[in-house]
Amino acid sequence: MGAIQLNPAFVDVLQPLGMNAGNFFLAASLYHAQKISFAAAAALANLEFEEFHYRLREHFGYGFRLEDDMVLEDITVVKQLAG
Repeated sequence: MGAIQLNPAFVDVLQPLGMNAGNFFLAASLYHAQKISFAAAAALANLEFEEFHYRLREHFGYGFRLEDDMVLEDITVVKQLAG
């Protein structure tokens, strides 16, 4: 596989957002696109779990993604366990 090249125009956009902003936003994008897990995204961004969550909330307004089908499945399991 060849090397991935970043469009040079991104440098100007990412620089004010801090060190490793490119890693964070790429990892966050893959997480939001459901291509990788939260833990994998945090690791790729070189951030601890809580810091990755904080930065997601800071830049996207929320930290974790909860899909309707996941929530409905959890509700079903809780109802089954409750009785």
